[in-house]
Amino acid sequence: MNSQSGKTIGVFDSGFGGLTVLHALLAAHNPVSRYAFLGDSARLPYGSKSRRTIARYAVESARYLVERQNAGFLVIACNTASALALDAITAAVPVPVLGVITPGAEAAKAASRTGDVLVIATDATVQSRAYSAALAAHGLRALEKACPLLVPLVEEGWTSHPVTREIIRIYLDELLAHASSIGMKPDTLLLGCTHYPLIRPLIEQAVPAGIRVIDSAEATAAAVAARFHNRQSSEPTELRFFATDSVEKFERLGSRFLGKPTGPVTLVDLDG
Repeated sequence: MNSQSGKTIGVFDSGFGGLTVLHALLAAHNPVSRYAFLGDSARLPYGSKSRRTIARYAVESARYLVERQNAGFLVIACNTASALALDAITAAVPVPVLGVITPGAEAAKAASRTGDVLVIATDATVQSRAYSAALAAHGLRALEKACPLLVPLVEEGWTSHPVTREIIRIYLDELLAHASSIGMKPDTLLLGCTHYPLIRPLIEQAVPAGIRVIDSAEATAAAVAARFHNRQSSEPTELRFFATDSVEKFERLGSRFLGKPTGPVTLVDLDG
């Protein structure tokens, strides 16, 4: 991957939460100047589907980015697809593929001194046990907790609301109490959902001193930058956005996750 400035990075999510990963990619000063983001909004949430169905959907999206948008590198900015379909995607496309789980686990390994890591994520991601497996591969103990109320609160725009602050406190109190009851001494909290960067300030305020918060979106962007040798591009950045449904909602909510207006979003039919 020595000279990739002419390539397009394809970024895929089941919705628009993965735009936090794209935001982090843009902030990481990669030499790649062209990005294509696809949100499979017609078929979300992936978490309620079978592994086989998730893999089929994710492969269709990956092939669209490679075959129709000339992506030379894929970032799977979806925790569910990263957990349950990464092998299928890698086998289906002829370009490198990176999910969000392995970079998050690697960042937690670098940050933790006690070897005990907490993970908060959606119910589907927690049930997959993908973070626990990835962390265990690095010799870390993990304790995961599903926080199902956080995604709808973020999508409602309540990213600094007192209700959100209180729900975060309750979830983390329960998680820390569980960790203490089994003899863990966590010093790292891994955010295992692409919506959570928008409430990271509230999460950081809620964790005890000495616990470092790791954002898997930032970790993924750093991993991509490392693959491209952290070189910067002199070309203007080109962003293209695609969705399989509800482009108006994508344009409206997507700007919150990207940190700036997405501009026009193109509707695509992956079955067509």
